[in-house]
Amino acid sequence: MKNLTINKNPKVDPKFQSYPPEIKPKLDFLRNLIIETATELDAVQEIEETLKWGEPSYLVKKGSTIRIDWKAKVPNQYAMYFKCTSKLVLTFREVYGDFFKYENNRAILFNLEEEVPQKELKECIRMALQYHSLKHLPRLGM
Repeated sequence: MKNLTINKNPKVDPKFQSYPPEIKPKLDFLRNLIIETATELDAVQEIEETLKWGEPSYLVKKGSTIRIDWKAKVPNQYAMYFKCTSKLVLTFREVYGDFFKYENNRAILFNLEEEVPQKELKECIRMALQYHSLKHLPRLGM
């Protein structure tokens, strides 16, 4: 596996530490899945891990930002957010139908008790990390 350079904002770790103990492992899992997927893509050499809107966010060249977060007002769910003006969530709905639970055209939602469908979510992450290279393709190359 290639070496991926992770440019990490020092504010990210305190944000992860601020999540409740039952939430932190869930968001750590999503973070690791994003980084693992980036490592598997030849076109991605470097990823930026930062905070956008106070949420852990992941950016790569030629990709679309991915954010992850949990909100106290909806304590039994957490989410992976995508740029709402992109075709990403619309494409996920087209490809996966009701397999995932969505929030409009901006997020995939996860229930705390459910297991995250790793293979399918990695495909969504892959599309986001390569978005600007895929956006002209029908169904983003899926």
